[in-house]
Amino acid sequence: MIPTKITFFEFLIPFVVSGKKTITIRDESESHYVPGTIVEVHALETDKRACTIEIESVEPLKYDDINTFHAQQEYMDLPELKRLIREIYPDIEELFVISYKLIP
Repeated sequence: MIPTKITFFEFLIPFVVSGKKTITIRDESESHYVPGTIVEVHALETDKRACTIEIESVEPLKYDDINTFHAQQEYMDLPELKRLIREIYPDIEELFVISYKLIP
């Protein structure tokens, strides 16, 4: 089944809604989004709907290959991004970058 909902930590929602955050890095269990599909964005903690995005691409990404460009797309600095990814996925090296655009 194609996912129609995605969750973000509440502190990231303003960056998604403003269009400043344009990717998310997830593990394989959350990699089944399909380019061209419309997805509802919700806050992880409250399930409150925030906005709608269109999935543009889903590409494999190794943890060691996360770079400054990814950090800019995530709207954070590289050390902060790598720390957050390690906190969420402590032992996972094979990740996926999901690119999306805000639907006004």
